[in-house]
Amino acid sequence: MTDVNFSGSSAAPDSKGGEGSAARSGDLRWDIIELLFFAYRDFVGDADHELEAFGFGRAHHRVMHFVHRYPGLKVADLLDVLRITKQSLGRVLKQLLDEGYIVQKTGNNDRRQRLLYATPKGEALVARLAGLQTDRINRAVQEIDSAGQEVVRQFLRAMIDRDDPDKVLEAIFGGGSKKARE
Repeated sequence: MTDVNFSGSSAAPDSKGGEGSAARSGDLRWDIIELLFFAYRDFVGDADHELEAFGFGRAHHRVMHFVHRYPGLKVADLLDVLRITKQSLGRVLKQLLDEGYIVQKTGNNDRRQRLLYATPKGEALVARLAGLQTDRINRAVQEIDSAGQEVVRQFLRAMIDRDDPDKVLEAIFGGGSKKARE
């Protein structure tokens, strides 16, 4: 295994090739960064353990989640939401289709459209995974009042790139479908 060496003042370049503004000012938020890493690890880890039994991974989970939450989701929109290539989605989607977790239907107005729906088997798997994640969320917020929980939601919304035209994000932020409000 490779040794990990930490140094106190190295600033990595940002995506544009320079140093990020926080790195230049010395105001790095290591506390929040690391809390987000560990929270994500444990949040998805609950589902990862369950998914292993099916031979599935996180990509399968993400696909199942959005297909279940937005019945009739177009493959093109799913690609946009997940920010992955057709090739990356293809392997995962094929396995979910072949094993009966998702069905694909053609669009009513455009026969080229591929619309995705979770089967009862897929819905059961999503419910099981969402139950694990809901339990973790409920434990985390049990001692936070409703105003504090709203601050958590505001923080998480603010972490998402708002200039992203994802239709699912539009549904979440704009009210969208009934399932988006649940």
